[in-house]
Amino acid sequence: MSETREPDAFARLRAFVASGGTRAETTITEIPSPSRIAPFSIALAADVSGAAHGIDSDLGTGRFIALHDPSEPEGWGGAFRIVTFAQAPLEPEIGVDEFVADVTWSWLVDALAAHGAAYDHASGTATKIISRGYGDLAAQGDGAQLELRASWTPREDDLTAHVEAWEEIVAMLAGLPPASDGVTLLAPRRLARD
Repeated sequence: MSETREPDAFARLRAFVASGGTRAETTITEIPSPSRIAPFSIALAADVSGAAHGIDSDLGTGRFIALHDPSEPEGWGGAFRIVTFAQAPLEPEIGVDEFVADVTWSWLVDALAAHGAAYDHASGTATKIISRGYGDLAAQGDGAQLELRASWTPREDDLTAHVEAWEEIVAMLAGLPPASDGVTLLAPRRLARD
């Protein structure tokens, strides 16, 4: 017998969004979720510095998708799967640091632990993008961006701690200090490109 109503965990996520999240510097909204990946899903967007959703913040943005499939697909290791994305600009000098991707992944692991978000089967990528404008875009100069894509299987049905950790990562990629104990920002950086 298959489930016909979405899990209670999604109602708790909507209540979290309605409460305004945990950080004053971010705006979290519910956005349309994918419908073909799992029988049930919910998607959230976070933008740094109060930017309205629909226009990604120049300081940092992210997406959080919670999927639920009662059949527990192989590879998930459970009925829920979380898929996240976060990105932000950073100083070109930091972008060339060979360890910045490793640090970014460690921020995710630390944020999940700091919020008590137990998980299994984590996977993802941390990507640094270095760019230089040419021609009509030469005035932009050099730029860099950091992007984190990650997924994991939560060990519990209450996903609130997971979305709190993700909100922390979106803010930290934008250069804001961590709001929870156990997560350390390694270096200050410029929040937006001039």
